Formats: sequence, C-alpha cells, structure tokens
Amino acid sequence: MTGFFSSGAEDKRVFYKTDEEVELMRQANLIVSKTLGYVGTLLRPGITGAEIDKAAETFVRDHKGRPAFKGYHGFPATLCVSYNDIVVHGIPGKRAFKETDIVSVDCGVELEGFYGDAAFTFAFSKVEEQTMELLRVTYASLYKGIEQAVHGKRMGDISFAIQDYCERQHSYGIVRDLVGHGIGRSLHEDPEVPNYGRRGKGPLLMDGLALAIEPMVNMGVREVYQDSDGWTIHTRDRKPSAHYEHSVVVRKGKADILSTHEFVFDAVKNNDSLREVSPKN
Repeated sequence: MTGFFSSGAEDKRVFYKTDEEVELMRQANLIVSKTLGYVGTLLRPGITGAEIDKAAETFVRDHKGRPAFKGYHGFPATLCVSYNDIVVHGIPGKRAFKETDIVSVDCGVELEGFYGDAAFTFAFSKVEEQTMELLRVTYASLYKGIEQAVHGKRMGDISFAIQDYCERQHSYGIVRDLVGHGIGRSLHEDPEVPNYGRRGKGPLLMDGLALAIEPMVNMGVREVYQDSDGWTIHTRDRKPSAHYEHSVVVRKGKADILSTHEFVFDAVKNNDSLREVSPKN
C-alpha cells in the first residue's frame, strides 16, 4: 500500500533486516504474489472489485496469512483496487469491470510478524494501445529503480532512475504526492521512496534495508486528488494511471526481489479477458 509523502511511517527509525527476517518477509511476499496471480485468474468483464476482494481475502487466510490492508487506518478491504484514472487506494466496490479497463491490484500480507507488499496493473482485452504503452513503460521503470537498490547507492538513484526513464519515454506525469516505503515488521517504515529525485542524493542505501518500490505514473499531468471517501486517489485530469510494485532488499551488487509477478504472468496467459503487459526494454 502506497504511502503519502511525508505522512510519517509507523516507526521513524530505519531497520536493517537479518537474513532470517528477510526469509520471513519472502514467505509473506510469496502469499502476496500468489494472491495477485489468483486475482489474474478471476478478472473478466462483469466481475466487480468487491467480488475479487472477497475471494482474495479467503485465499490469503487459506494460506495462513493476514490481510495487511484490512483495518489499516480504517481501510475496509483486503485489496486496493484502482482502475483507469484511479492511481492507488481504490476501495473495491460494486462497479463491474469493462473490457476497456485497466486495474491496479495492490495486496499486502502479514505473516509471522513480517509484511509483504506488491502490486500489478492488469489490462483487459480491449485496452487502447496508448494506455498499454503507459503500462509497459511504468512496468519497465520499476526494474530501472530496482537496479539502483544496491548497497552504497543513494535513495535518489532509485528515484531518478524511475523518473528519468518515464519522462524520457513519453513525458509522463510522475506522481509527487505518493511514495514507496520501507517495509518489515510494519507495513510502512522509513525511509520513503519517491519516484522522482536527483542522483546521489537522499539516504544512503545499506545492505539489509527492505523497501517497497512502486512507480505511480500518469499518462497526463502528475497532479492528483483524493476522493471524498478519504482513500481513493484520482489523476487530476482523469487520464489513466499505472502502478507496479515489488518488495526488495538492498544487497551488495544486486537487489534481492522478495515478491514476484510470475504467478500473474501465468494467469494472464490463460485468461482471454486480459492482455499481456510485456515490459518495455
């Protein structure tokens, strides 16, 4: 679940994870990843966000996890389900999905005291090519950021890599008001992970730091607004927005990605209602 910029983490200290703690986080993220894949088997025109949320909660609990978002500061659901111009924090509702929709599904799980968090933006079968390009670029930018999540780099290196890639491709709007975050024993920990910034600036990245990296990229302007429900974030110009997320651990040489989208890819290949999102190189 995305954090609001400078909203304050649950614990203001930065925690570095031991190898044993990382493995516990990996197990929580495995449930998250499988849940996203399961959602990918359910998505079809006519199904509602509320229906997939109910199924996802059962799936998480059947795998011995606890839905991390449900009840978090009053959030009412297991998943954040954000479609079309909704950037993040969409509350699953009764609106039936259409074959022209994109939908970001964000899932968090707590298992044995540690958290996992990941997201994927799905595309239904008749999504316009212009919107598919937004998804491809945003997805690729996630990995551009992850490439910088190594010991000795700075947070600004992650942020710059995401921003630079997206703005060079199509001058997309990089959301400023929402950020990725540290993660571990709390869903949101310090440090914040902006999707824009300057190389060589910001906190030093050190081995064992766990981060949820999550580009939020708008087709149009970067400005957003919050709905009256206190959660749902829309693009100001109501153009589409894409959102992808992985939980990772900073390591020497190469980041350790704790979540995976492989279950999603397998589901999409076998679901005629969805289009594949092939990362843009």
